Amino acid sequence: MEESFSKGENEPWRVLEFYSGIGGMRYSMMEAGIQATMVEAFDINDKANDVYEHNFGHRPYQGNIQSLTAGDLDKYGAHAWLLSPPCQPYTRQGLQKDSGDARAYSFLNILELIPQTSSPPLMIFVENVVGFETSDTHKQMIEMLEKTSFTTQEFILSPLQFGVPYSRPRYFCLAKRKPLTFLKPHINNQLLWTPRPLLENNGRTWTDGNDQSHEGWENWLHLCKPIESFLEFNTPTNQLESAESQFCDESSFCEGLEKKSEPNGSGDSFARQYVVPLSLIEKLGSAMDIVYPDSKRCCCFTKSYYRYVKGTGSLLATVQQPEKKGKVSPLKEQGLRYFTPREVANLHSFPEDFHFPQHISLKQRYALLGNSLSVAVVAPLLHYLFTEPS
Repeated sequence: MEESFSKGENEPWRVLEFYSGIGGMRYSMMEAGIQATMVEAFDINDKANDVYEHNFGHRPYQGNIQSLTAGDLDKYGAHAWLLSPPCQPYTRQGLQKDSGDARAYSFLNILELIPQTSSPPLMIFVENVVGFETSDTHKQMIEMLEKTSFTTQEFILSPLQFGVPYSRPRYFCLAKRKPLTFLKPHINNQLLWTPRPLLENNGRTWTDGNDQSHEGWENWLHLCKPIESFLEFNTPTNQLESAESQFCDESSFCEGLEKKSEPNGSGDSFARQYVVPLSLIEKLGSAMDIVYPDSKRCCCFTKSYYRYVKGTGSLLATVQQPEKKGKVSPLKEQGLRYFTPREVANLHSFPEDFHFPQHISLKQRYALLGNSLSVAVVAPLLHYLFTEPS
């Protein structure tokens, strides 16, 4: 492996975006204000590439990343590689096959290509689920990065720590190839659960004991905006009540949403798409996570949101009845609805000009958002990574 090429002072960073999805990483680069040229994006998902092309005017390379060679990557002359590889091998709900999962192979292939390239990247950024940090794949990644002269700093962060009422903790690895250095080298080769190194300019004061676990996130909730700041529309009670009778069970409800989906519509037909039917509340109400417009936290939206209730994301109560003699009003009286795709995108901190093409179905929109990332978290991480010490 030869020495990395350098970047001119006024030259934009040349960046490769692996597993580009619907563009969360690219939006994060833009939000961070980094002068960069996205040389190429890679994703095997046809629908995700439709969305990416719709918003950026460029269609990602749709071949299998696992088939890329060192020569292929050298041709791009990229300074930085940004990667958000499949999380399924590491999720608590999955089979946890780790590096033995076929969906991990493409990422492992990229790691193996680093020492084979004649112009290795100067920086690498990796995003994945919490749990990745204890995986065999993580161990292989760190070993390969150390072998190829990279210094790392690792974080587990949530949008809650950046003022967004959204609980979506994720693992991040920032890596710089020597002789490049981080702004705060005293946290090299550490895993932190706090964003303070990204937010504070003064050296070493960044942590206390509670910051080293998810319990410390509660200390950030007072900084979060209420959920109502991220809503697309408020549904009057009469709309919810009139819509409820249209759907008699979970399967017909979902089919109805699919057929009636008009994401750019308005009024009753738009609101009715997102109503949670009474039958579903009676059947699965105890498994639902309910939040209110003034809530400062909601649960992570997964790719199965809207198809399933348990563990896939929060539902919004649009009618918060006053408590009577210490009892909260029944769920069926709270006007429950699903968050819209636009609202989920808002909680992911995607910009207002982000849109889905018309042919992407409602179910597909939720699935694509569930596989995306938080711009509010990734943008400051990228800004920190790309900033060079003076």
